[in-house]
Amino acid sequence: MKMNENNTVEKDELTGDKLLAGHDYDNIRELDNNLPKWWVWLFIITVVWGVAYVIVYDVLKAAPYQQEEWKNEMAAAGTVTPGQPAAVTDTTLLALTDQASLDAGKDIWLKQCKVCHLEGGQGLVGPNLTDDFSIHGCKYYNVVNIIVVGAPEKGMISWKAQLTDDQIKKVSSYVMTLKGTTPPNPKAPQGDPCK
Repeated sequence: MKMNENNTVEKDELTGDKLLAGHDYDNIRELDNNLPKWWVWLFIITVVWGVAYVIVYDVLKAAPYQQEEWKNEMAAAGTVTPGQPAAVTDTTLLALTDQASLDAGKDIWLKQCKVCHLEGGQGLVGPNLTDDFSIHGCKYYNVVNIIVVGAPEKGMISWKAQLTDDQIKKVSSYVMTLKGTTPPNPKAPQGDPCK
């Protein structure tokens, strides 16, 4: 506050508000106004809200974050994450056995799958599909499932967007015919033994 020579607070001539001491710039003198009460309370509420938020979400973990809440609701609704194909859960699927389907499956295999699994299924980047071991399950529906959802952590993409359901069934049926074959230079067994 600015004091005049009589030791009284100096006030603005126009508004009557107190002037700050030492705040004279180019003959412009700054007023010593208090912030409006609504602004002060809004600031206090914001700080209290921020502290409460950190305590509830980060310290106590009493409430899920938005992403976790969304995933929980999607799981409860029986849906999957967008962009993620639904896993195959039908354990009653049967492999196709007619020669036309197996030939069509082999054509798909040669165009799409042999790059990683080689022509005979002995494995290169992907696992050996001719032995009695499997990383993702030995049954036909397991093969269909891995083609549908993929295994991104192992480098296999989901083929759901590139292949129709019928094509997936045909190539899966062809994969089942590779079990027990003896291609040259097979990759070492991976996964669990099939029972």
